Amino acid sequence: MMRLPTRETRVMVQGITGREGAYHTAQMLAYGTNIVAGVTPGRGGEWLFEQVPIFDSVQEARHATDATVSVMFVPPRAAVDALYEAISAQLSLVVCITENIPVRDMMRIKRLLALSRTRLLGPSSPGLIVPNQFKLGIIPSQIVTAGNVGIVSRSSTLLYEVTELLTRHGIGQRVCLGLGGDTVSGTHFADVLAFFEEDPHTDRVVLIGEIGGVSEQAAARFIRERMTKPVIAYIVGKTAPKSQRMGHAGAIIEDEIGGYAEKVEALQQAGVRLAQSPDEIVQALA
Repeated sequence: MMRLPTRETRVMVQGITGREGAYHTAQMLAYGTNIVAGVTPGRGGEWLFEQVPIFDSVQEARHATDATVSVMFVPPRAAVDALYEAISAQLSLVVCITENIPVRDMMRIKRLLALSRTRLLGPSSPGLIVPNQFKLGIIPSQIVTAGNVGIVSRSSTLLYEVTELLTRHGIGQRVCLGLGGDTVSGTHFADVLAFFEEDPHTDRVVLIGEIGGVSEQAAARFIRERMTKPVIAYIVGKTAPKSQRMGHAGAIIEDEIGGYAEKVEALQQAGVRLAQSPDEIVQALA
């Protein structure tokens, strides 16, 4: 089952000296994330913001700082090697922001993850945020407020929209988490639902899905068999044409697999309340 980091969790940033890495490191530090190291090959011995030491490798960073979590801003051409590094160093969690990692490479990473203790969130994930505690990734901190609603989404944009809408209506969040929309992902809805089910600080769950793949159907099975907390789902892509890419690689329907109707039916049979818009999510929670 997925385990949530804490405010004290020691975090490293892979690709910390790039534009995106440096910018979002500053944002995470400002929000209270305990960033203790950065990794950029060839830049070992330098410092970022005069407070974060930079190392040449993940192994060196872990050995020197005891960091157990990584947030990854590595370009696609180097992302697979960076993931191999993080998994080999036995990090407990890797949040991969990087997009456009080839499917074949991710299939190899998935096989490696199955033999490791590392959980991968992503690729193409915006990360996760625990309001008033810490954030790992790029979710804007100004849109969240503390509460007891768990939010998990395949779509980064819809995660932001729904979270901001809930905050505006005074509905706080326990955790906001983005799975990433790529075809091959390290974490799925059922993994996060298992955490929410066991978490004493979560009492309601919002699931935001989309066409493509079978992650929502697997979530429906988990909800039907094991979930006791109420789940509200919002599935997008009702009018999307078949066999056409919509947004990113995960949102492709082929041979009727991963279609809107199939996902909605599975969730309804599991007793999930379906919303037709973000506003209906707010109404259901209120």
